[in-house]
Amino acid sequence: MTATPLPDVGPDPIVVPLHRLAHGRTGDKGNRSNISVIAWHADLWPLLVEQVTEDAVATLFAHRRPSRVTRHLLPKLQAMNFVLDDVLDGGVNDALNLDSHGKALSYLLLDLPVRVPAALRGHLAGPPID
Repeated sequence: MTATPLPDVGPDPIVVPLHRLAHGRTGDKGNRSNISVIAWHADLWPLLVEQVTEDAVATLFAHRRPSRVTRHLLPKLQAMNFVLDDVLDGGVNDALNLDSHGKALSYLLLDLPVRVPAALRGHLAGPPID
């Protein structure tokens, strides 16, 4: 897997996993997984739009060989939904591997590294970062 270059977000940025900026909801139907990403704070939304892209998600899930990754933005909710086609080993009912279910795949997405400017550290979930 090739690392996607992270954008410049100003002086003193930190790199944290996506789950510090957002939470997720998932679902699956057939051989398709839906993973929603919802910002913890509205000020984090622009970072999500800029960095949690179709390309970044496709790269992260390259080992699952999605045939297509589509991102749907829901700006009034500060949320986005990713649809990943052909990532569930033929579908939940056909898969012998429970880890291929959408709920398990969401944890992989929520571990995606995101660059955050120092000014937004206070909006991150979890323990404070010094």
